[in-house]
Amino acid sequence: PTACSGSFPVAKVFREEHRARINCFASGPNGGGGSSWGSYTLWSTWNCQNSKPKRTLYSKKYGVDLIRYTHAANTVVYSSNKIDDTIRYLSLHDNKYIRYFPGHSKRVVALSMSPVDDTFISGSLDKTIRLWDLRSPNCQGLMHLQGKPVCSFDPEGLIFAAGVNSEMVKLYDLRSFDKGPFATFKMQYDRTCEWTGLKFSNDGKLILISTNGSFIRLIDAFKGVVMHTFGGYANSKAVTLEASFTPDSQFIMIDSYVSHYTKRNGINIVLLWITIRLNSTSATLLVMLTSGITLHSNCFNDCAFWLPTIDD
Repeated sequence: PTACSGSFPVAKVFREEHRARINCFASGPNGGGGSSWGSYTLWSTWNCQNSKPKRTLYSKKYGVDLIRYTHAANTVVYSSNKIDDTIRYLSLHDNKYIRYFPGHSKRVVALSMSPVDDTFISGSLDKTIRLWDLRSPNCQGLMHLQGKPVCSFDPEGLIFAAGVNSEMVKLYDLRSFDKGPFATFKMQYDRTCEWTGLKFSNDGKLILISTNGSFIRLIDAFKGVVMHTFGGYANSKAVTLEASFTPDSQFIMIDSYVSHYTKRNGINIVLLWITIRLNSTSATLLVMLTSGITLHSNCFNDCAFWLPTIDD
């Protein structure tokens, strides 16, 4: 394999005065805004372009989890982690709710916004996936599954993938999802962990499966073939491993290391590119890339901005 190198200097660190552990974040449209959340009751918003914080908002009654920016300016949808399992549509401008989306009877564990319109999907521990439209509080579609789901739209918003019971990936056509999946990929079941997320690469060719175990899988989005398993992560506390593709679909950022894959003789080969090791007191929980060059990395109570530099 070709050896590659690079560095990831920290450009900015935000230390919230409330010191609540960060449990989720999201990047705004075009990487122009982002949000970091403390568990249960509050979150902060910041500008990703100048690395300056904007404001702190509170959701003391419902708690905050799985925040997702919509296509409208300064609006998000997010799930709750306290009173109920209703999804909420919030204006960040005036901190007022626009709409509520009730329906799930257990905690929402997956939330994905369509990249092209006001549609979004949610998955819950009640073993259902629901299809929604921001313009209506009524569920637009309901799927009953056999286990815990994770789900995500493809980059064109035409299909969505559902990971079911941590052992299979089902692909659905958004226009005819009620007819069942048009493709099902069965994976080797691992009793030591659960799937915690699915993500498509921006070119739609790959799917990244996150877990709360010691590995993350990369599969072919068309054939379901496991292309690589990123392992070697000591995770005895079952912390959710977060991972993201770079915008050009050429790199994968994972909690403990960065990997690069390339094509050799028409076959995708995954190469270990660089390793970032963090000590136990600042282990990364969340990793996300904006559409620009800034990498967001949330570490327990602090939020750090990283600026990757790549050596030729």
